[in-house]
Amino acid sequence: MKTMTRTFAILTALFLIFVAVDMVRAEGPQAVNINTADVEQLTQLNRIGPSYAARIVEYRQINGLFKTPEDLMQVPGIGSKTFDLNKDRIVVK
Repeated sequence: MKTMTRTFAILTALFLIFVAVDMVRAEGPQAVNINTADVEQLTQLNRIGPSYAARIVEYRQINGLFKTPEDLMQVPGIGSKTFDLNKDRIVVK
């Protein structure tokens, strides 16, 4: 009886782990609107840490909204490699 309870507990734990992994995989990376995202949201992009995210916000405040995702490369320090890593997730609205 004790072995059955332990087996059931292990199987239940494994099932919950698989469900959680499947939920994360289904969500995938979220799109980021570079015209409205704050510093924390911008850091969700690959190779964008807090200092680069702050530069994006500052650039947007000074120069206005981005017209295209490619305009992100106008922010000092953000080049084509960073853009290419994120181009499928960047949106402008």
